[in-house]
Parts: sequence; structure tokens; C-alpha cells
Amino acid sequence: MKTILRELRKHKEEIEIIDLYRDSFARPRTDLVKRYQDLVTWCDRIYFISPVWWFRLTPRMEVFFDEVFTPGFAYNFKNITKLYAYPKPHLSHKKVRTYITHGAPSLPVRTLYLNSVKLRLVLGVFTFVFGWKPSRWIKTKQFWSVPFVSDKKRWKYLQRVKKDIRRDLKFEI
Repeated sequence: MKTILRELRKHKEEIEIIDLYRDSFARPRTDLVKRYQDLVTWCDRIYFISPVWWFRLTPRMEVFFDEVFTPGFAYNFKNITKLYAYPKPHLSHKKVRTYITHGAPSLPVRTLYLNSVKLRLVLGVFTFVFGWKPSRWIKTKQFWSVPFVSDKKRWKYLQRVKKDIRRDLKFEI
């Protein structure tokens, strides 16, 4: 997150941060969810950053998706027949990047577990909310074996993030 903030501030971007572990998630969360929805509406770009726990994003990130990206706000269903409908996203104009950190190595997650975390996130949540584009898959980056890699490897991960942010800013200027 620090790399993203540093790059955005360097370019004098207006920034709002949602820190899911700073905010109280006690129920009722109506006011908090409304504030999050207002921030999502306000912004042009969204950067999601989350570790993976037990082949899922953090519980608070999951709650964020469930309670903020609700039908009516983030998408609606458009009927095809009486029994079938597809999600019509309301936030397809948002630019989204996601950084997911894994403790696990790449090979078993991508093969034995079919890359389920990224697959579920991009084809599930993001398709409903932001619409399907191949770039949704490409702009969801995964960093592997994070607790076990060298400082040099972590530095490379951060350079990739920095390059992405600079690319985002370049296309908007």
C-alpha cells in the first residue's frame, strides 16, 4: 500500500483510503456501508490489496464485497427469460487494480487449486460489479510465497506495483 500511496501523492492525486481493519465492523454497519459506497462512487480508480487466508481474501474484504457491492448499487440483474438473468454492472467505468499476496507458492495454487482465489474474484465479484474485460484478469496481480521470498524478490514485487501505478497515471494525464 505504501508504494501505491507514494506514487499517487507524487503526482498530487486526491486519495481516500478505506482501511477495513481500522474501521469498526460492528453491526449495524449501515452508515459505514453508505460511506464506502459514496467513496466508490466518487473515485475513478480502485486499488484492492489483500492477503489470502485459506484460499480466500480476508474476511473483511469478503464482507466489503458482500455489503458494499450490492444489487441496485453495483449491479442489477437483466432478465433473459423468466428463469435466467445476467448481471448488468453499474461500475464498469471504474479503473480497478488488485494485488493479492499469498503465503503459498504459485505452482500448487495455479494447478491443484485451479487459481481459485483469482478466478472467483475476477469472474465472480468483478464481472458482476465492474463488467467483464480481459484487463480485469491481467490487472489482478498475485505475489507468491511472500513470507518466504528474499528481500530482492519483494523489491521486484513492489517495482511491479510502482510500474502499474505509473502506467495508470500516464494514461490519465
